[in-house]
Amino acid sequence: MAESIQSGLVQATQVARETAVRRAANGVRFAAFGETGLDDADLVRMVQAVPTAVAAALGRKTYYFVPLALAEGRSGESAGHRSGNEETMISPVYSVELAEMAICHRNVTLGTGAGEDGREEGVFISTRLLGDRFSLAFELFINVGHAFVDEAGVPESFSELAWNQAVADVRGETSLDAWESRAQAVGGGQTAGRTDEKARTEYIEAAFSDAIAIYLLSLAVDFDYSELREREYPLLAPQALAERLRLVARLFPPNAEYEFAIRYRRRA
Repeated sequence: MAESIQSGLVQATQVARETAVRRAANGVRFAAFGETGLDDADLVRMVQAVPTAVAAALGRKTYYFVPLALAEGRSGESAGHRSGNEETMISPVYSVELAEMAICHRNVTLGTGAGEDGREEGVFISTRLLGDRFSLAFELFINVGHAFVDEAGVPESFSELAWNQAVADVRGETSLDAWESRAQAVGGGQTAGRTDEKARTEYIEAAFSDAIAIYLLSLAVDFDYSELREREYPLLAPQALAERLRLVARLFPPNAEYEFAIRYRRRA
């Protein structure tokens, strides 16, 4: 990274050391650094949308909302979300030049923390790459969904529901990862009537983390399901998605002042 660009950047670990961390009423730890462009009340409401029962599994995570997060040494090549051997750097301000090298989020191991194994992780979310409330909230909640599955696993009730939908060939899925692992488990993963159990596990985990993210998004933002559409796969049929979300809502009821609702648009 050119010296002119690198000047002004701050190591993510330094941001974590020097930025005051707040704890929302639900227990989620978060902080804001730099010119994020976020209204504080909106940020707090978004974080607080995570139900307490989900937040309880996030003890090792702190969510840092920063203008731009990027990997030191990036030169146009795609970088992963986890830092690996690349130092994660944070820009306290937005610039077009830095935005071209930034990524939506970076996960950084911060060392000793609140987790039972002593490892704390910071999730640095680039607020200025995510130009609207919908995109920012979804980025946060996708991270929350995956973190929850990593810590708590998938309830049997959801596993049964999602798998029954898959073998019934219900149209579509909730993400490309879920779509591809479902196809591997149900179709290409079957040999002589045997299911590819590894692909099945990957599918169930992806579908559940997606369902948590979409459920949390529905608590924080009013949106149309079509806004989740990506070109690489068809979206899950609305009725099937509604079944998943209602189950997640029963497992993790909304916090006070939040409401879960599914509304269907009537055909003209």
